[in-house]
This record gives sequence, structure tokens and C-alpha cells, in this order.
Amino acid sequence: MLLVMKTSGNIEPFDRNKVISGVRKACQGRPIREEDLKALGQRVEEDLRARGLAQVKSEDVGKAILEPLRELDVVAYLRFASVYQNFESLEDFQNAIDGLKDVDTQA
Repeated sequence: MLLVMKTSGNIEPFDRNKVISGVRKACQGRPIREEDLKALGQRVEEDLRARGLAQVKSEDVGKAILEPLRELDVVAYLRFASVYQNFESLEDFQNAIDGLKDVDTQA
């Protein structure tokens, strides 16, 4: 069983549905299919389990979501990242957008 240590210190079992639910909020109004959300949840879970750890931090779960979400939809990625990484200014958004442009030009 994979456990997640929350920032509060509480420990709970990993729940793929919580990942999907959190990502679904970031995807509101975007052309994302439910199957894509489920696939993302599965990818995140597989990534975390592949690390071979019995317990991960909630921050690790958030980090594991970022890359597959960026690949799925950059607007949803920015929404999720802005909450997960506590964006506080337009500069934070601009830096994230610039980072996306850098990745896009390398592809």
C-alpha cells in the first residue's frame, strides 16, 4: 500500500481518485475527456509506485502531476501549478509561461 504524508503530518493511503478530482478542477472548461483524466491519474500512481517507496509526501504527488498535466493541456497545467506552487504575482505566471515556451521550442 502506498501512503501519502500530508503537509499537516497526517498519513493516508494514496487515492488516485483524489488526484483525478484535483486535476479535474484545473481542467474545468477545457476540452479534456474523462478518459484522459483517468489515464493521468493512473500515470501519476504508476510513477509514484515505481519509486519503490512505501510513503511519499503530498508535495511529491503534486510534482508527479505537473508533467503529465502539461502534456495534456497547458492552460490546465498553469491553473494547477498556480495553486500548487502558490503563485503570488503576475511575474510567477510569466515565469511559468516562459518555461512552457522554452519547452515548446525544444520539442
